[in-house]
This record gives sequence, structure tokens and C-alpha cells, in this order.
Amino acid sequence: MRKTSILFVLLFNGLLGQHYQVDFQPDEFKQRWTGVLNQIGDDAVAVVQGFPLSNGFIMPRQTNAFYYLSGIETPHSYILLDGRNKKVTLYMPPKNERLERSEGRILNAEDIKLIKKLVGVDAVLSTDSMQENFPPDLKRTTAIYTMFTPAEGQGQSRYELEVANASISADPWDSRISREGRFVQLLRTRNRHNKVKDLTPIIDNLRSVKSANEIALIRRASQLAGLGMIEAIKSTEPDVWEYQLDGAARYVYLINGARLEAYRSITASGTKNISNGHYYRNDSQLKSGDMVLMDYAPDFRYYVSDIGRMWPVNGKYEPWQRELLQIILEYRNVVLDIIRPGINTDQILEEAKQKMKPIMKHYKFSKKIYKKAAEKMVQSGGGVLSHPVGLAVHDDGPYRYGPLKVGHVFSVDPQMWVPEENLYLRYEDTIVVTKDGNENFTDFLPSELDDLEALVRKKGILQAFPENDMKWYDSK
Repeated sequence: MRKTSILFVLLFNGLLGQHYQVDFQPDEFKQRWTGVLNQIGDDAVAVVQGFPLSNGFIMPRQTNAFYYLSGIETPHSYILLDGRNKKVTLYMPPKNERLERSEGRILNAEDIKLIKKLVGVDAVLSTDSMQENFPPDLKRTTAIYTMFTPAEGQGQSRYELEVANASISADPWDSRISREGRFVQLLRTRNRHNKVKDLTPIIDNLRSVKSANEIALIRRASQLAGLGMIEAIKSTEPDVWEYQLDGAARYVYLINGARLEAYRSITASGTKNISNGHYYRNDSQLKSGDMVLMDYAPDFRYYVSDIGRMWPVNGKYEPWQRELLQIILEYRNVVLDIIRPGINTDQILEEAKQKMKPIMKHYKFSKKIYKKAAEKMVQSGGGVLSHPVGLAVHDDGPYRYGPLKVGHVFSVDPQMWVPEENLYLRYEDTIVVTKDGNENFTDFLPSELDDLEALVRKKGILQAFPENDMKWYDSK
């Protein structure tokens, strides 16, 4: 009897256990809606379109702005925030039995009570009701806000999407407008008496400062990024392929619950590959004497990180490699010590210049071009205060237009170029501004050169399963 009861409970839980996000509660969504409603005013509505049905056997992932406002992952959903009555409505597609038989249970327009419980919206309606008169009950004075910018999905950021969309538009045998552009076009066509305005600046401003729950997810994405990179470093040795290091890191992501990548892996070895800043081929074999640059992170439940390190293939930096990386590391450490709330980015760079003066004065450079490159890095910042990080790796939501706030998340990415020798070197970490200064999410990831060398000399997952032991090529 007891076994039967346990079996029943397991089956019952299995039937009811659905794949809904649990990282954000309704109260947090309501705070975000309030931020939007306060900005659009009392005679406007805001509508955001979700992602379409996946067009292949790829992992479905909601677009960032829609997920930020709803946490809903059902394709072809819409959210309406009405400034006139301060009500929020989710428009969900009707139940698709054929899709559910193929891919499993998915939230739809019939799940009114569950969606209200999960998200906290005032109403749930079917997208069938959007055929006409949408948004509903508009007066001539009512403004319609929506996103004019491209909707980011997995591994995507706004700038790259804008470049891709411009390329498609310029192709005389294609020339499509973007899906977001089409949505704006339809809103204008079907609501000719209403102004359609860009919601992007409002959403960006809200996304700029991360909540405690968002920070926790970014922290976990960063931890997995660091653990994955440690495994890649340990797996490094001459004759290993770049894509194998990529695979070692990705294995760590997957077994720890990060199903997707924040961006495609940059795993570059040798001067030529490293000099291509967004190198992606990862098809070269590692050679003794070269360095590896890895820049890679997972997408963990919609939130990401961005980190990078450089290490020697054979476990020992060449003197010139150590010389250049050490001064970059010194600069990075100085900047990390300065970042705090209330200071702006220009002040950070100026303080860093002053603190680097005695370090630069006593640092021994073997070549004038190396000293020149280091001086340029310190004077210009060398990209050290980089892009925001959050739902996208190049996230939306500026942090550079005023004093830093608690909850600003961005990458610290000092870079050095020596054009005379085609050298490109860097460190990268993702940090959050805290009330006491900042937290480097990957502080546990080795950055000191001796520690990185020691890590290379360890054995990683590639050495645990050497190719020659597998005998995959021998059919006998």
C-alpha cells in the first residue's frame, strides 16, 4: 500500500510539474509594470510582442524585453500595459494540441488562473481577440508605445541585430523589414489616429539597474562561466583543438543547468586567431609557445555573464607574454579597487590614471612599442569599462550617463593592442556595483599569471578520455 501511494504521488507530481519560470514572483513584475506605466502617462498604452514559434529543432527562448515584463515563454504572446486604468493584460495563443502532443505542455489562453498566479496580470485573453480593435478602446489622444528596436533572443544583442537587419534590408533580392518593424507598421496602419512611440528608452532605463533576483542569476551564470573556463584551462596542452576547449567549458554549463550559450565561444590560439576580436571558427590546433584567449559564458535561465582569460598552451608564459599580461592585470586591479556607487566612469578612468603612474614608472618594458601600448591603454581606458551585462551579453540599459548605482552590472575588460606585432591581449570579468564597492562575480577564477600556469599543468576532462584510448577508428 505504501509503495502504491508513493508511486501515485510521483505520477501525480509528474503530471502537474510544468516548466514555468520560478525566478521572479508577481510582485517583481508589478514593480516593472509600474515603472513603465509611470513613464508612459495616463493617456497611453504600451504593448510588447513576444517571440514567434521556433522555425526548427532549436531550443525555444523568449525575447528579452517580453520575458522581462512577463516571464512567459509561450510563442506569439503579447502583453498590454494600459496607462488609462493601470491594468495589465496578457494575450495568449489558443491551445495548440498538435504542438503539445509533439513538444509537451505549454501555457495558453485557457490557463487563466495559473497565469494570473504566476505573473500577477489583471486579465488573460486569447490572441484571437486581437484580430480587430487592438489595442482596444483607443481615443485619438491615446499614444501607443512599443519597442522600435530588434527583439533579442538567445545569443543576440541589439547592435548585432541592427547590423544584420540593415544587411537584409540592403540586399536587393531580400529587402525584408524586421519582425519588430512590421509590428510597428501594423500598429500605425490599424490605428491611424494614434501616435506610435518608442518604448525602448523606458525599458532600457528599467533594465539598467538589476534586482536582487537578477543579480543572483547573473552571479550563477558567472560561476558556471568561471568553472567552465577552469575546465578548459586544465584541458589545455599542445595538439588539442580549440573546439575541444570550447566543448570542455560547455560540458560544465550543461551539467549545471545552463542549457544555452550567452554567445558563441571565442576560443582562439596563436597571434593571428587572437587578433580577430570575435574569432569564432575554433578549428585550429594548439601549439606550444602560443597563448589561448577564451571569452565564453552560458545563458543561465535567461541571464548571462561575460568573462575572458589568456593562458599559455604549454603551461609557461613566454617572457613577453608575461610582461604584457601583467601590466594589463595591474590596470584591471586598480580599476576594480575604484569602482563604487556614486562615481561616474570619467572619474574612474581619471583615478586609475593617477594610481597607475607609480606602477608605470617602475615597470620594466623590454620594448618601446610595449610601453607605448601600455601607456595608450591607461590613457584611453583600453575598453576597461565595457558594456552592460544582463539578459544579453551586450545588454541594454546604460550605466555610463551618470553616477554608478547599486545594481549596475557591466564587464571590466582592459585591452591592449600592439599593432606593430599584431598583438591583442585582455582580461575580462563581470561585476556588479554594491553599496560597499563592487563584487567581481568571477573572483574565484585565477587571474594571477602563476596561478594560470599552474592550472594549465593540471589534467582536465580531455585528458580523462584521451582519443587514442577510445579506438573509435578501429572497427575490430
